[in-house]
Amino acid sequence: MIGAAWNLLLGFAWVVLTGDFSGLNLLAGLTFGYLVLALIQPQVPALAGHAQRLPRLVRFVGFFLKELVMANLKVSYDIVTPPWYMKPGVIAMPLKARSEFEIAFVANLISLTPGTLSLDVSDDRRVLYIHAMFLDDEPELRRSLAELERRALELFH
Repeated sequence: MIGAAWNLLLGFAWVVLTGDFSGLNLLAGLTFGYLVLALIQPQVPALAGHAQRLPRLVRFVGFFLKELVMANLKVSYDIVTPPWYMKPGVIAMPLKARSEFEIAFVANLISLTPGTLSLDVSDDRRVLYIHAMFLDDEPELRRSLAELERRALELFH
């Protein structure tokens, strides 16, 4: 988090020093700040891992958008075809997320994906109960949800 704060500070400094207060110039300042922090990261222990966060974020956003489009297509196809193929059900998914923020983040990502809905978290915060519209291939659903959780948690570690 220290790296992100420094990156914002460098981006705003760039905007002030250039005198151009446009969004594009701020983006340029943030880019230059990111590159500077990536270059000095080996000399500043507090910045450890900062350079890897942006690529992880970009990969996660691409992954989540792909999952979102595929889920939308599956739900849309089931809605427009006369015989419905859905087989709804509830599963209990063990969580690797431990903090309340991580659990809420994963649960909300699952709920944002069409066809799945986070229902509840166990009292010990180790299991997330999920309603799925398409439970015909439960192992595949569990694998895709575990992959979503793994990639989401990578953003924080």
